[in-house]
Amino acid sequence: MAPDITIHPTRPDHPLVAAMLADLDRYLMSLYAPEENHILGAPALLAPDVDFLAAWLGGEAVGCGAMRRMPGDGRTPDQRYGEIKRMYVTPKLRGQRLAERLLIELEGTLRSEGIGAAMLETGNKQHEAVRLYERCGYAKRAIFGAYSENGMSVFDAKAL
Repeated sequence: MAPDITIHPTRPDHPLVAAMLADLDRYLMSLYAPEENHILGAPALLAPDVDFLAAWLGGEAVGCGAMRRMPGDGRTPDQRYGEIKRMYVTPKLRGQRLAERLLIELEGTLRSEGIGAAMLETGNKQHEAVRLYERCGYAKRAIFGAYSENGMSVFDAKAL
């Protein structure tokens, strides 16, 4: 990993980040039907219950990830959790554990706030993402939150 990559909170509507998120959206739309995508747009990522991080190499946005604080719900009664969203690394920097660094930062924020679980939904065609989450200690779990079963989603969780 290049030592000059930095990770810090960034507005998701920053022009360089917005371009990167548009790349992610195009990729997801090439894999799944619109109803199978659960994309949070910039307005939702700007909500106070969301932390959005970007990885920077010089003046270029090269990765991102977000964490949304969630209350317990019918499927996770009385258990606050953080939902991991919008994980992405530009193709030229994949394989250098940048996504893992982003995930560690997001999990650290959850731990510091006393939130003991991270959950996520990803698609079954995103093999690299599924491997990343497994490598980082996430395990398959039942559906959670407001998601519905669509045959394409993979649901994971990690105790923090």
